[in-house]
Amino acid sequence: MVSAHMKGFSVLTAAFLALLLSGCATAPPENPENLCSIYQENRDWYSAAQKTQEKWGVPVHVPLAMMYQESSFKHNAAPPMQYFLGFIPIGRASDAYGYAQAKTMTWDDYVKETGNYWSSRSDFDDAMDFMGWFIYKTNKINGVSKWDARNQYLNYHEGWGGYKRKSYNQKAWLVKVADKVDARSRRYAAQYQTCKKDLDSSWLWRLFFG
Repeated sequence: MVSAHMKGFSVLTAAFLALLLSGCATAPPENPENLCSIYQENRDWYSAAQKTQEKWGVPVHVPLAMMYQESSFKHNAAPPMQYFLGFIPIGRASDAYGYAQAKTMTWDDYVKETGNYWSSRSDFDDAMDFMGWFIYKTNKINGVSKWDARNQYLNYHEGWGGYKRKSYNQKAWLVKVADKVDARSRRYAAQYQTCKKDLDSSWLWRLFFG
């Protein structure tokens, strides 16, 4: 039998681990409408965006604009719970989760193709790499520019097959959201030009001297 002392130790250990894991989560940026503020507040996020750009040829502002729309930069974002009779939980609308609101099946495809087996949807670096992979694939499959946030988002929401069938034409609300993402991406791009030099110099300083 397990002693009361050991039970108490196990409970404390579990509580400590839960606290530790919760402490590792990065809070959403204070000013999510400004790319410079986002990357200045979270310099490691900029490093992740740079790596994504180098690996997938994706500009740093497009996946950021899409990610904001999907999760508001919440690491554990998920679709709202659905209820039967208003109070009996019956599950969520989909299994999308994390910064990128990636669905399990699509995330599994990403893992298989990239070999990133230790990746997590609640990790910003992994979510950014996933979005870079998806944007790259969208460019290859449907010929959508990696800078075209509007149509990249429509692919992201509808899937490559759905986009080819133009399923979004039956969803006026989605087209409006895609336009919103595109507008945000353009603002982010303009903002980036005002702080790129500072971000790059700060990133190099940390790389060599941090």
